[in-house]
Amino acid sequence: PAPGMESLPEAVLIRILASIPAVDLVLVCRLVCCQWKNLVDGAELWILKCQQEGITRDESDAENWQNFYFLSKKRKNLIKNPCGEEDLEHWGEVENGGDGWKIEELPGDFGKEFPSEEVHKYFVTSYEWCRKAQVIDLRAEGYWEELMDTTQPKIMVRDWYAGRRDAGCLYELCVKLLSENEDVLAEYKSETVTIPQENDGSWSEISHTFSSYGPGVRFVRFEHGGQDTLFWKGWYGVRVTNSSVTVEP
Repeated sequence: PAPGMESLPEAVLIRILASIPAVDLVLVCRLVCCQWKNLVDGAELWILKCQQEGITRDESDAENWQNFYFLSKKRKNLIKNPCGEEDLEHWGEVENGGDGWKIEELPGDFGKEFPSEEVHKYFVTSYEWCRKAQVIDLRAEGYWEELMDTTQPKIMVRDWYAGRRDAGCLYELCVKLLSENEDVLAEYKSETVTIPQENDGSWSEISHTFSSYGPGVRFVRFEHGGQDTLFWKGWYGVRVTNSSVTVEP
């Protein structure tokens, strides 16, 4: 009989396997035989796939290369409608204090342009507390249970806020990691940020990274909001935009 693929040098077999889509490697190729299982579970194949696709990483880092590959490919902002391009779509548990939330075009009255040209709009609060939230289902986004429980990849949270130059305001951010039953497994809550009436209208970033949070995380609940401190009718409160939640490789 003609020699089969089992007769190929391992380095050649790895190069052949590296040309196969990653999902097929895990769900199909890994089940062919013990040799293929070991190759798919090993680092060399995934290092090669990362190199082929321009995914960079410090090679001294000995963590799971397969997980690194999948996390890198999946990496995206899990917050939907972060800049108000779809009005309040995807934002739930909305609290509309005063005259409620409004979406405005940058830079807005007495405001400044955003640091990124890709951001064109922002949400703005009123003279009583305005809050809004999103709950991210990690499994629905493709982050499987074993990954979240064992690897526990870092979860990075960012938000941007600003005030008008002619009005003072307050801002708060609260992010919770939730279990299947929505028990709180980890939480980050900012201090209440006070922006004085005499401010330059510039945008500030706030961020937090969750790590080593333990098994069981299935949801991320992101909530932010604020109000003005002058109680002027209309929309003189804090402005927020470009919110993000990312699972880091």
